[in-house]
Amino acid sequence: MFLKDVEYAWRTLRRSPVFLTTAVVTIALGIGASTAIFSVTNAVLIRPLPYKDPNRLVFLCDDMRKRNVRDFPTSGADYFDLRNGTKNMFEDVAAVNTGRGLFPREDGTLEQLRTAGVTTNFFQLLGAKVVAGRDFDDSDGQPQAPQAAAAPGAPQPPPLPLIAIVSYEYWQRRFGRSTEIFGKPMSGNRGPVIVGVLEPGFELLFPPDANQERVPDIWFANRIAYDNANRNQVFLRLIGRLKPGVTVDRAQAQVESVAEQIRKIEPIHATAGFYVRVESMHSYIVAETRPTILALLGAVIFLLLIACANVANLLLVRASLRERELAVRTALGAGRGRLVRQILAEALLLSIFGTAIGLALAWLGIHELLVIAPANLPRLNSINIDIVVLAYTALAGLVSAAIFGMAPAWRASRPDVMEVLRGSGRTAGLSGGGWLRNAVVVAEVALSFVLLIGSGLMVRSFIALQHVDPGFDSRNILTFLLLGPRGNQPAQRAAFMQDVKSRLAAIPGVQSVTAAGPFPLAGGFFPIRWGKEDALADASKFQAVDNMQVLPGYFETMRTPLIAGRTFTDADNAPEHAVAIVDEALAAKAFPNESPVGKRILVRARGPQPEWVQILGVVRHQRDTSLAVPGREQIYFTDGYLGHGVAGQWALRTSGDPAKYAPAVRAEIGKRGGRLVINEMQPMDELVQKAQSATRFSLLLIGVFATIAALLAGVGLYGVLATLVRQRTAEIGVRMALGAAPGNIFQLIVGQGIKLSTIGIFIGLGAAFWLTRVMTSMLVGVKPTDPVTFVGIALLFFAIAAFSSWLPAQRAAGLDPTRAFRDE
Repeated sequence: MFLKDVEYAWRTLRRSPVFLTTAVVTIALGIGASTAIFSVTNAVLIRPLPYKDPNRLVFLCDDMRKRNVRDFPTSGADYFDLRNGTKNMFEDVAAVNTGRGLFPREDGTLEQLRTAGVTTNFFQLLGAKVVAGRDFDDSDGQPQAPQAAAAPGAPQPPPLPLIAIVSYEYWQRRFGRSTEIFGKPMSGNRGPVIVGVLEPGFELLFPPDANQERVPDIWFANRIAYDNANRNQVFLRLIGRLKPGVTVDRAQAQVESVAEQIRKIEPIHATAGFYVRVESMHSYIVAETRPTILALLGAVIFLLLIACANVANLLLVRASLRERELAVRTALGAGRGRLVRQILAEALLLSIFGTAIGLALAWLGIHELLVIAPANLPRLNSINIDIVVLAYTALAGLVSAAIFGMAPAWRASRPDVMEVLRGSGRTAGLSGGGWLRNAVVVAEVALSFVLLIGSGLMVRSFIALQHVDPGFDSRNILTFLLLGPRGNQPAQRAAFMQDVKSRLAAIPGVQSVTAAGPFPLAGGFFPIRWGKEDALADASKFQAVDNMQVLPGYFETMRTPLIAGRTFTDADNAPEHAVAIVDEALAAKAFPNESPVGKRILVRARGPQPEWVQILGVVRHQRDTSLAVPGREQIYFTDGYLGHGVAGQWALRTSGDPAKYAPAVRAEIGKRGGRLVINEMQPMDELVQKAQSATRFSLLLIGVFATIAALLAGVGLYGVLATLVRQRTAEIGVRMALGAAPGNIFQLIVGQGIKLSTIGIFIGLGAAFWLTRVMTSMLVGVKPTDPVTFVGIALLFFAIAAFSSWLPAQRAAGLDPTRAFRDE
């Protein structure tokens, strides 16, 4: 029976191609957008992590609470104590540290690889498979034996080789999947010994702020005596696997017990407020991006509801126009159930067509999402249309059909047979159901208004980002990372840095050259301790500050304003000169209401004990990790203060487009030789753009959704008012025959549109006031209840309502009374 209803529905829909196309496209937009965003939600928030029993995996995160430092790396000794002190809660605890390094090829040239040093139990803990060769064993992590005192000229025992496992992708790219490499050094007699290959696609997942390499090319077994390691040498990140039935809270209590013992034996840990948090791995990885993704998912659900409301209105008008047909069928014995099935069959067909097209749009949309998505979005490469996404799409299609089909079906199943058959005018079928169509439009307006408010807040945030002062002028700056040997002695490294600087400065069009480590907005910042004299007696007075090592001329090249004192000179660039420059934030904290120039502070930068440094000057605060937040205070040392050569990020200020200088820079560095490698070459403006990528991503998506929603709401309002004009044609003719001016008729129709919009806007205002609070973490420089945005969007929507009302009002005002009577 239902198949016959579907067959009849298809024949009916084919006779109305404009209606069919409009409804299907509307549904496809809603389904396509929601499917695309759900694919992101599924990959990031829903899909289990690609590890063994991922629900039992946790991070052990170090905090220095008294210094307001979170997610600090862990020392080898702390790892040893935590692993051995929590065996009743954890099956095991593993550690990893990542970085980048240069490794020789067979021809002697160098290549940069992403590296990871791990404990030998790391892959077993995560359940990672070694597809060729073998996994690490305990002997691979045996510490190097200390060199024994020997007679002059007596040979020392050779050091133990580094044992390595390579990624499948690197194995394929470098070695052509050859198994002959196992048990041999990478390059002849040089390099680590490779013993295995990881499964394809293995990823190391950490929160973005942890600055860990996601896909290391090569993994080393750390040869570290963890039980005898220095607690102040912090570099490890810890992952634990809970025993079955153990909760995070129970594990936290046990970990805190071990942390308390560490605080008792290590004074620096005690004064810093050392604390170890146990965080669910999946929850912590997505903690930063969860609010944004949920806000976007909410936005597309609103868009889907608006699309459903729009199609429901189209079906209501269509059902009204078919009331005579439905009344005849009822008079001939058709029951209400049959009429409901007929309308629902049409809704289902529309939903099937719209869902199919929407799925294709989603596939295209996902590819565009991958282009504009911020690089720190977790599991970005796993976003795709899988069985879960397909199930969501099918469910969304069915629910949509129910939403936009039920109201028309209910309305169509209750025809007043005698009244409809008695009516003779062509608008008789439009005489009922007006309140339902109006209610649907009000709902559309309210939902669209909430989306427009969200879009307006994101626009305001993006504008605020454009006006953020990063503390430097990013225009016409070319940056790159220079890797390679610099020399073994400080004098050799100093000569290397000066030679590179001189060569780059000699390139025509280069105005100035500098180097830093790390670089603003490039990541890699690491806090050190600073304090005043009272910190010598009470170590808890020490606080954290981000530090940078720079060549003299850094602030001039970056055009970072000097507020007080002076900047570095070449004479300052030496280890024996304990001088520093601080930013305005640190100056205000260390010496409020007085000049810090010439004063001293204690810092721990190049040894276990703090030392005095003299402040030469104060500069503008630089945004080091994000444009959205100011970040921690900063202190600057010369490159020579730490022995020269630590400033690896170079910057050139040019007289034109910096990208055009890239070939000249590569050529000049190549002339020097020395097996140097240039990586990450890009204009500074690109770093600034990347720092805005999360806000731009949200702005583009919510803006697109809001624009579509506003268009759909405008079309829906137009449809209702156009139906109103057709329904009241005779009434309008009578009014005009009795002397009503066209202007009065125009105001009547526009007034109806404004009335419906006003009701929807007031409902939307209340909803937006509460719902936009979930966007707090996405906003920059604007509150979620920003009055300017709310008022501005309200005025914009009134303008949309006025425009949508204008065409039906014009038609009504232009009616010929005589023709109106004749048509009716």
